[in-house]
Amino acid sequence: ELSTSTIQGSVTASSTPPISIQIEGSAGERKMALVPTTTAPADPIFAELEMAADSSAPVVRATVVQASTVFYDTPATLDKAERLIAEAASYGAQLVVFPEAFVGGYPRGSTFGVTIGNRTAKGREEFRRYHASAIDVPGPEVDRLATMAGKYKVYLVIGVIERVGYTLHCAVLFFDSQGHYLGKHRKIMPTALERTIWGFGNGSTLPV
Repeated sequence: ELSTSTIQGSVTASSTPPISIQIEGSAGERKMALVPTTTAPADPIFAELEMAADSSAPVVRATVVQASTVFYDTPATLDKAERLIAEAASYGAQLVVFPEAFVGGYPRGSTFGVTIGNRTAKGREEFRRYHASAIDVPGPEVDRLATMAGKYKVYLVIGVIERVGYTLHCAVLFFDSQGHYLGKHRKIMPTALERTIWGFGNGSTLPV
């Protein structure tokens, strides 16, 4: 469920040959290349990433979570998120990144009973449950995620379904390692059937 990378090191994965990423050239003209490495993975969930040969360069260990939502159960999803954050932190992760719509869920394969000009009763009930699983931003779930980031001393990036009245947005939330909520960004252009359930975002929610 976790893939942890360190800026500097070697890229490794349990099902693929070890790979090293090397960067050459000046700061303005850097080139990146994948090359084989003989380094064996210490643990299959780790991917080590070598970004520079200079050992004095800053090092950041990042974990990318690949895990599914507990559908229609946001409290259980948050419990799962905390368990995964704790696991990542135990491996020394400083940045933890979760998938799109992890809290609330990405409804892959669902149509919510929609056809042009009609929505079935079953589809309406399914959407009601999906809407109920979304979160308010800010809100208690955001507070809990902030607490997790501070507790485990990690920067946290996590996809959520944000509820604004009757409208839902696919959003990403940002937290610092001190437990502060930094901001959000809503998906600007939902694609295909995503448009039947998610509203359009814009750059106004992305702080700079």
